[in-house]
Amino acid sequence: MPEITSIEPQVKDKTRCNVFVDGRFYCGIKLEVAIKYHLKAGAHIEKAELDEIQLETEKSQALDKALNHISATMKTEKQIRDFLAGKGYVDAVINYVTERMKYYGYIDDAQYCRAYISGVKGKGKRAMEARLLRCGVDKDVVESALEEVVEDADEIAALIEKYMRGKEPTRENIYKACRNLLGKGYSYDAVKDACDKLYESGDN
Repeated sequence: MPEITSIEPQVKDKTRCNVFVDGRFYCGIKLEVAIKYHLKAGAHIEKAELDEIQLETEKSQALDKALNHISATMKTEKQIRDFLAGKGYVDAVINYVTERMKYYGYIDDAQYCRAYISGVKGKGKRAMEARLLRCGVDKDVVESALEEVVEDADEIAALIEKYMRGKEPTRENIYKACRNLLGKGYSYDAVKDACDKLYESGDN
């Protein structure tokens, strides 16, 4: 049976402690809970029992922390999960919190995608997709949100003109402008069309 090898007070919150099982950090818990359930170094306990103790005693506090975490900006489900894991909560508590937040609409990855897409400027679909995937949004949800995005030819042309300001419209400079836009995540076809039009009016 797993053994609690150490219980150490947390540095930032002296009312809580970190529980180590078999020499490895397992979870954070209130000191009063550790005392109530007779948790101490050398005690043997199943990890499932520790999960149940934390779920029963700390799910409300974990939910409050998660709600405070999203008060400034929207978060994806993965970002909330990572935040709670970093606070020392076990999967049972994290699952409880995220399910409650999704039920009440505090977590909605599809809405997160739409909000991000509507607010971002100067980035193409590939860059937006990469950013959303890094935030942990499911690929199908990202692709569905991006179906509504049309790369604006006028926007691309304006970005090219901005990059080319003060430069001669030579083949080399236009090629650099294309690479700059590809680096911003715009699709190859959209960039090529815009750069071809510019090149037609430039030097050969």
